[in-house]
Amino acid sequence: MLIALIQAMRPRQWVKNVMIFAAVVFDRKIGYPAALLPTIAGAILFSFIASAIYLINDVADVDADRNHPTKKMRPIASGKLSIPTARLAAFVLLVVGLGLAYLLSPGFALTCLAYIALNISYSTWLKHIPIVDVLTLASFYVIRVVAGVTIISVERFSPWLYIATTFLALFLGISKRRTELINGQSAGAQTRKVLSSYTLAYLDQLIMIVLTITIVTYSLYTFSAPNLPDNHITMLTIPFVIYGVFRYLYLVQVEGHGEAPEEILLTDRPFQINIILWVVSILLIFYLF
Repeated sequence: MLIALIQAMRPRQWVKNVMIFAAVVFDRKIGYPAALLPTIAGAILFSFIASAIYLINDVADVDADRNHPTKKMRPIASGKLSIPTARLAAFVLLVVGLGLAYLLSPGFALTCLAYIALNISYSTWLKHIPIVDVLTLASFYVIRVVAGVTIISVERFSPWLYIATTFLALFLGISKRRTELINGQSAGAQTRKVLSSYTLAYLDQLIMIVLTITIVTYSLYTFSAPNLPDNHITMLTIPFVIYGVFRYLYLVQVEGHGEAPEEILLTDRPFQINIILWVVSILLIFYLF
């Protein structure tokens, strides 16, 4: 049962919470334990809260998941984890997570509450509204960045990063819908009601728009943010961002991936190498120049 519970908590999804570290990295405080340690704690607590939401959603969608070709293998849908146990685990994770989040930072706890409320709203009705569904998906990533900002005392976190994160998250969300649409067409039945409101051409146009804005806004950040080196050396990180979004677009449109962004991050070696090079370049520029 313990293994089934851990699987239902979806630990692979926790990789998304790396966004919480944006504040401590881009505010140049990663070398300060007083900022880094609370951020690590915040990422762990946010993971617990996110897992509680996954459990709640799986309990609510158990009947639909049992008729889904892949979701029927989830612990709750398959019967490996009982519904009462899942509810109890979700309750404990929420109470412990929110309680410790408040002790860490009241602002962080408030951000976690907003994440919970938005997730429940998404699962209940927002996911059925075209355009609003992908905007909501994108907001989950932005909230993680905001959560990181509320944990520490931020002095040099540029608004450009919020904008770039928003459009990058939209790129991920729209790509997810594109993959789901194609997979549904191949299977002969769509697994989401909202997909009937989309066309492949429309989603491809949206992807091009948000992808372009993502690159432009990040580029603007590298030479216009006030806390960066005066020699504009941060612009050298732009090629890594361009390759990253191009590689992700390739995986979505050529390889047919994208339904689970975390799987790309955890399995695609070229994408992983590019992320590592980008992070290393950022750290070198921020802490050596």
